[in-house]
Amino acid sequence: MKRLLLATTIAAVTALTTVACGGTAEQTATPSTSTASATSSDDTATDAPGPTGIPDGMGSGAADGVFPRTVGHFGGSTEIPAEPKKIVVIATGQLDAALTLGVVPTGVAYGDGAALVPDYISFSFPQYADRMSQFVDVGNRQEVDIEAIAAIEPDLILANKAGSEDIYSTLSTIAPTVLTEGTGVNWKQDFLLLADALGRTEQAQSFIDTFTSDAAALGDSVAGSGAPTVSFVRFTADRARVFGIPSFAGYIAWDAGLARPESQQFDKTSQDFSEEEIQLANADWVFVSSQDAGADSSAASYTTNPLWTGMSAATENHIVRVDDDPWYLNAGPTAATIVLDGLKNALQS
Repeated sequence: MKRLLLATTIAAVTALTTVACGGTAEQTATPSTSTASATSSDDTATDAPGPTGIPDGMGSGAADGVFPRTVGHFGGSTEIPAEPKKIVVIATGQLDAALTLGVVPTGVAYGDGAALVPDYISFSFPQYADRMSQFVDVGNRQEVDIEAIAAIEPDLILANKAGSEDIYSTLSTIAPTVLTEGTGVNWKQDFLLLADALGRTEQAQSFIDTFTSDAAALGDSVAGSGAPTVSFVRFTADRARVFGIPSFAGYIAWDAGLARPESQQFDKTSQDFSEEEIQLANADWVFVSSQDAGADSSAASYTTNPLWTGMSAATENHIVRVDDDPWYLNAGPTAATIVLDGLKNALQS
């Protein structure tokens, strides 16, 4: 199966050097090695590029809706005495995750160069428009406003280890605080852990099971000798990157059994590439976002380069422009659905 082939490739290919990126934690780290305590569909923790469930020893083990509960997480262990009503979300994708579960936070942090409420969130959850307009801005997720968080008097704070480990003790003096791991390849695990803190684990697991089934159906629909390869590319103001199998979009493609070009079968989240290396971005289909598309941006320079316009994906009109927020910035469940829908729309057209 293509899934097993991709998993074998991850283990076999020598790691390529990556340059750490600023501001978007989910694009910088290697995948978690945590053992999953729950799995979806036929995935296993050893085969998948990222964890499929809450790691052993974490979570609460409590039934949905039962409080108090004590949740083991990436910062330690936290008792949540009652169902939380005033919630602060700091980490990438946690606003997405909470809203997917029908929980509207009170305080929200934003990412570098991103809005407090990304457009895809507004579009996906119009039923919460009035309440989202009243979100309390608690600052940039890399440097949150502690005073603003305290003023909310929250009864739960959600953050991730990748961005908030250093302030975990401070946050914990304000309210019970739960740390997910962070990074896009850990999205399923982090969604389930966040859901546990909210008392909605079964709801989150049902979402993941349906998502995994839908992804597999996409792969089955395009399987065969002509099965397409897919490439993931992101431009920021001065950088160009391709994304590997253990990335947010890469994990979604893996769930669908989609093949990746040889140039992107590395075991890091992403790799920078120069204009001389544009061919590394090529595949049957290329899904590309641009955080900055100004005249002096990397996107403008690369995409007008003859090496780019001469790629087979370009000449066949198989380059798909995608929304930067859900594809490369917000590793949440609704973002994952948007990525999967984008793959479906292109590959099944």
